[in-house]
Amino acid sequence: MRPLGDVRRHFWLAQRMAKLHELDLSQAQARGDIDQETWSKMVERCRGCAWTEGCERFLRRGEALEGLPGNCRNRERFAGLLVDQIMGENL
Repeated sequence: MRPLGDVRRHFWLAQRMAKLHELDLSQAQARGDIDQETWSKMVERCRGCAWTEGCERFLRRGEALEGLPGNCRNRERFAGLLVDQIMGENL
């Protein structure tokens, strides 16, 4: 089992991934789509990822044209939150 990465580094990687894909985490929290425990688990999942350097390269490019990267351990969760966000905007 590999050691977990630095919590601050991965907190900001997850934040940047959300922002790059125009996911408003504050809005998601206000809607009740994500709570503090869920966010904490997402950061922990990110800390255990072996793709950290690739993630940083992806984020440096600053383009979400490819969508959420397949190597992201939070890909499904981010995708679900994006759907929730879109659905909330359409109400």
